[in-house]
Amino acid sequence: MLVLLPPSETKRPGGDGPPLDVAALTVPTLRPQREAVVDALVALSSHEDEAARVLKLSAKRRHEIADNAALRCAPTMPAIDRYTGVLFDALDAGSLDAAARSWLGEHVVIHSAPFGPIGALDGIPAYRLAAGTSIPGLPALRRVWADAVTAAFVELAPAFVLDLRSEAYAALGPVPASVDAAYVRVVTEGEGGVVRALNHFNKHAKGDLVRALATSGRRVATRRDFEEWAATTGWVLRPGVREELHLVV
Repeated sequence: MLVLLPPSETKRPGGDGPPLDVAALTVPTLRPQREAVVDALVALSSHEDEAARVLKLSAKRRHEIADNAALRCAPTMPAIDRYTGVLFDALDAGSLDAAARSWLGEHVVIHSAPFGPIGALDGIPAYRLAAGTSIPGLPALRRVWADAVTAAFVELAPAFVLDLRSEAYAALGPVPASVDAAYVRVVTEGEGGVVRALNHFNKHAKGDLVRALATSGRRVATRRDFEEWAATTGWVLRPGVREELHLVV
């Protein structure tokens, strides 16, 4: 089972890990794309006003340009600890025991804009880049990542992919049709069974779900395993359109 998470715009600063080692990141076949995006971000950072415009930074967030300038030399921390925000606060990886964190390292991939899909325990520096940003000197990020990431999923050949990404990040690397996968939408049910998608609670529910998986101690490898686990642990799933699953909260 492979769990795909979106990143977060907010991140913890600092870290005590060694500088970024692009070659050591999960899915090493993506190194050419990673090097190209990192190089473009570092180059953009030498022009502060242009970087602020491209990255859509307010005056209070201009310090994030320096984060991008230092991508290759700044300290790192595990990706699952770097990201903050609703989803990652609900997951609260820092409070998990060693066995649960090991589960995250084996099963969770976070789809970042500059590095592509990275393992939960891969060391990354702080950065600023969103999925929809167009970096001067590079094609659109979708063109940089999509085909290469889809090919990487074919090589990884997971038995089942639980796709918790936002649509913007799913577009940067569609899961191929040859891989058994479910794209999850978090919804609430109203009268007559009418469902409504959620925003804030969407992220919180996804964080709670991944934490529950990491701490369950039960082997969840396939779609059937996941659906059986959900049914016995209080999670409500409904089939959605195509291969989607609705997580009802």
